[in-house]
Formats: sequence, structure tokens, C-alpha cells
Amino acid sequence: MLQFNRRHLLGGTAAVGAAAAFGLDRALAAGLDLPKALPEGLRANAILDALPGKKPLIKLSYRPPNYETPIEYFRTAITPTDAFFVRYHLSVIPEVDAKTWKLAVGGEGANSEATLSLDDLKALPAVEIAAVNQCSGNRRGLFEPHVPGVEWGYGAMGCARWKGVRLKDVLDKVGLKKEVVEVVFEGADGPPIDKTPDFIKSIPVSRALDESTLIAYEMNGAPLLHWHGAPARLIVPGWTGTYWMKHLTSIKAVTKPDTNFWMAAAYRVPLGRFPMVSRFVTQETAVNTPITEIMINSLITSHADGAKVSEGTAVGGIAWDAGYGISSVEVSTDGGKTWQQAALGEDIGRYAFRTFSFPLKGKGAVTVMARASNAIGQTQTAKLLHNPAGYHHNVFHSVALTVG
Repeated sequence: MLQFNRRHLLGGTAAVGAAAAFGLDRALAAGLDLPKALPEGLRANAILDALPGKKPLIKLSYRPPNYETPIEYFRTAITPTDAFFVRYHLSVIPEVDAKTWKLAVGGEGANSEATLSLDDLKALPAVEIAAVNQCSGNRRGLFEPHVPGVEWGYGAMGCARWKGVRLKDVLDKVGLKKEVVEVVFEGADGPPIDKTPDFIKSIPVSRALDESTLIAYEMNGAPLLHWHGAPARLIVPGWTGTYWMKHLTSIKAVTKPDTNFWMAAAYRVPLGRFPMVSRFVTQETAVNTPITEIMINSLITSHADGAKVSEGTAVGGIAWDAGYGISSVEVSTDGGKTWQQAALGEDIGRYAFRTFSFPLKGKGAVTVMARASNAIGQTQTAKLLHNPAGYHHNVFHSVALTVG
């Protein structure tokens, strides 16, 4: 078993130099243009660095590795795998051999037990879904006042095509008792010391049996990279990334709510603060509830804040939600007094990014704002919904441009 170590760091440094010789990597290596709202200490110390097999990303920590994607890579609906953000809670991260990997399936809520190899998974019907994987704390660094946690900017997210098998087909191998309330997942990564809680997550049994919930072994047409959970990981489209367990080793059906730290204490939001349609009622308390689905959001990605552009230039970006479907993106160039419809790009799936574009008119300094709405009437918020853990930042994004 290997840990995230000096070899990875040295490999990353070398990769920065090599990647910086070409195209976008050259532009990115020239300097980071981080949002001014991020904590000053982060802006002063963040660097571009490349993990093995990855492009240079914005490094926020080495151990565990937390790297976010620069905005420039969000100009298409699918995020390149080598530019996809990397998020870990624990620093002992084994490189799992796909040939010997096994997945244990059972639990006290199952009628039997099974052990599956990667070939066993691939023998089941394959499914592919384009879906956004977004860290619950994406944009946490933009909270004012700041809150504790990894101070992510805009790039703790990405959209990929995930191929694998339905979780419910795997659970059918063991059968579930009628008393089952949750399904619990554990991965191969672990804590560096015994006192650190192992990362274990559960989802409601209804979500486990949903047609969209997958055990994926491919990402964007290739086997999962180590940094993205090889050889197999959980995919819960529409829900935040905390449930997307990497390096899966164990699946257990249980008849009582899981009580480990990562379920009973972490990843919670004040009850009723956000318009979450999909709830996790077996884990709710009188004051808070587990974070579940992604809030509707959008991001302008075509131009950096402060850029100079020509009249008629199209500004654009991406919009996404929990899977209800983006119905519109509106753009304002007068501080939110008036809004105009942007053109939506191809719909590649209800859980995926949806691109948009809008041609600028007139000349001079302008602040461009974007807001998305979805098929069930949800719209982004103009004012931050503050919460202690820094989740669900979906305030309108804006960039200042000079049109000449």
C-alpha cells in the first residue's frame, strides 16, 4: 500500500514544466488569476502543480491531495479527465491493482453475501451517464465571512461520462430485506492515524436503487485513473461528491441509520435552509440534515474577470443542477436591472453541464452576470445563503469586461 508521497510531488513538479510548454497549459503556468474574494493567504500561496497523469491544477493541499480545476477548462460540457479536480479526505491512498481487486457486498440487511471482481462487474449490463461531480464545498473560499474547510474557488467540480453498472443490479446479487433503510460504502483509502475516522458514507436505500446510481469503472471512455477512484467508484448523479466513494471495497445494506462521523456529524446543512427536493430523512435531526442534491448554478467561463473584448463577442459558460434540467440562462449587463435570454448549447443529459452563450452589444466597461433556472422553477440566488460548513454557494457569477 502506498501513501501520497514525495515521489508524487516530484512527479508533479516535472509535469508542470512539461505541460507548460503547450497551449492552455502555457497560459495557465504564466500565472494564477484567482478570485479576489478568496482568502488572501490562499491567493498568495496557491500554485499550479500536476499530479502524475494530470495537467497542472490549482493545488490547495498535498496531503491529502486537493487540486481544483482552472476555470478555463469549463468551456465545454465535458471536463477533460486530466484536468478534472481531485479531492481526498484521507492521505493513505493505495494504488489498487484492478486484476486482484475485490468488492464485498452484503451487510445485515442483505439476504446473502457476494464478492465481485472487476470482470464480474463488467459482465453485468453496462450503463453510461454524463454527470457533474461537484464537491459539497465548491466555492467555500468565496464565503464572507470565511468559514473553515478547504478554501475552494470555482473549480472543485467537473462533468464526465461515467460508465459502469447500476448499483441496484449489484444489490440484486445478494437481495435486500424489507427492513433496509440505508446502503453503506467504504473505499480503500484510509486515515494516517488510528484516531482519524475512516471515510465511510451511506445513502438512502431508495437512492441506492435509483436507475442513475452506478458503480463506474470508466470515465470519459477510459478506465478510471487512480486519482478518480480506480478501479471502481460510486456515482450518485445529482448529489454532491461526498457520496461518490472512490476505490470501492465494501457495500453493506443496513436496517439502522449509519452513525459514523462522516454521516452523523459531517456534511450537514441547517434544516430548511436550502430548497432540497431530495432528502435523506433517516439521517435528519431537529436542527440539521445531510447535504444531498446539488443546487442550481452557472459559471461564466469564456473570459477572465478584467478582460478586454471586441463588440459582438459572445460570452458564455456552463449551467447545471441536480438533474431537473436547465430551462434557461439569463444574462445581465446592467447590474441585474434587466436580464436577457442566453442561447443554450446541446443537452447531453439532465445531470450534465449545459453550455450557454450571449453576444455582447455596445462598447465600454460592463459587468456581465449570469443566472440559471431549471424545469422545476428553481433559480440561483442573488444573496449567499450562509451556513457553517460553507456549502451550496450558488450566487450569480459575474465578470467585469471592457468592450471596445
